Amino acid sequence: MPETRDRIIAVIGSGQPSTKETSLATEVGRELARQGAILICGGLGGVMQAACHGACSEGGLTIGILPGDNGSTANPYVQIPIATGMGHARNVIIVKSARAVIAIGGSYGTLSEIAHALQNNIPVIGLNTWALAKNGKANDSIITAQTPVEAVKQALALTQEQGTA
Repeated sequence: MPETRDRIIAVIGSGQPSTKETSLATEVGRELARQGAILICGGLGGVMQAACHGACSEGGLTIGILPGDNGSTANPYVQIPIATGMGHARNVIIVKSARAVIAIGGSYGTLSEIAHALQNNIPVIGLNTWALAKNGKANDSIITAQTPVEAVKQALALTQEQGTA
């Protein structure tokens, strides 16, 4: 049985997602809960709220790392709100607390979380999110998934690989 730490998966993405991204996030949250994983996110709206809603609908555990000083600003589906008072600097806490990251859509805040994860050798699985290139050549550091179930499956498989490494 994997340790609890090995089951913490971050879900990151836009505060103002498209309808498609909201649907993807909800299903990612559901699948994480079905697989017994713990969802950690930024705790606010958009992708974060949709993922937490999905996880809660399946009996999952959700943690929100909040930018402000007040835990009551968390979306209604965050079960464990952690107020940091750190603004965007909380992005580092979110990814460093997880064993894998699932990125859904997103803007520059999401891109910063992706960068922090990759810099710390934390795998990133992408659904409808950023693609990277360096010197004009594609960089495949973000593992692309086509479905929420595939994204969760890849994230959990990668956490098991890390646990045995």
